[in-house]
Amino acid sequence: MAIDQPLVPQPGDQTRIHNIGYRNYDGPRLGRAYARRSLYSQSLRGAYGLGRSVKSKVLPMLLFVVMCVPAAIMVAVAVATKAKDLPVDYTRYAIIMQAVISLYVASQAPQSVSRDLRFKTVPLYFSRPIETADYVRAKFAALASAMFILTAAPLIVLYVGALLAKLDFADQTKGFAQGLVSVTLLSLLFAGIGLVIAAITPRRGFGIAAVIAVLTISYGAVSTLQAIADAQNATNAIPWIGLFSPVTLIDGLQSAFLGASSAFPGGVGPTHGEGVVYVLAVLGLIAATYGLLIRRYRKVGL
Repeated sequence: MAIDQPLVPQPGDQTRIHNIGYRNYDGPRLGRAYARRSLYSQSLRGAYGLGRSVKSKVLPMLLFVVMCVPAAIMVAVAVATKAKDLPVDYTRYAIIMQAVISLYVASQAPQSVSRDLRFKTVPLYFSRPIETADYVRAKFAALASAMFILTAAPLIVLYVGALLAKLDFADQTKGFAQGLVSVTLLSLLFAGIGLVIAAITPRRGFGIAAVIAVLTISYGAVSTLQAIADAQNATNAIPWIGLFSPVTLIDGLQSAFLGASSAFPGGVGPTHGEGVVYVLAVLGLIAATYGLLIRRYRKVGL
């Protein structure tokens, strides 16, 4: 019967025993709120390439500059010519620059979520103490905040320039406030749509293409149908067609309630009654995108 022999170190054996001094952690437990704030801060910084490589900063910073330069030029012209009003309303600026805004959300929504999906790091977030809803709220709030910065910055340039040009303070303040409300809703809506599309695929390139396609095709289709309706004198249909594109949704809402001039063909904007439908549609889409993100990440975390 074999007898087990004790292990005896052999000559040349490199085995070592190290006392690395493990100790219990007695410090404060920061919890979910701190983890959520940290994820929000990191995601917001990442939306402008901060804390990342120089290459990652180029596109978001370039788009930010492109958004602000036309506003600065308008201000310079208004001051030089001593104009009595700005060349463009605060509520119209984001609609005019919609291509830049769409490109920004298309580039940054996949950056925010696709890498976590691709490298399968999402379950690590959900280990503890953060939960699915915390992750979604942080990502949603971060991208919406980044887009608000992008869209509100040129409005601030216009407002400061208007005051320097000594335009009417009350009118400019009212227009500036209306513009901020408009870009807040736009930021929430575009962020939600961009994140839902980007969360479908871990491939960043596919996410970028899909977001651009959805925003561009929907706007092109709606604008074409509105132009056809205007050509056939079916003006009553123009506001209802505008419900099927994110850009025209914001345009219709602000023309109904924020004193903006409509960009629809013939300047036919929704009435106040139709505007209520626009408000419900915008708020419903924001809530729906949030709900879809919650559902998506519950499956990812399994």
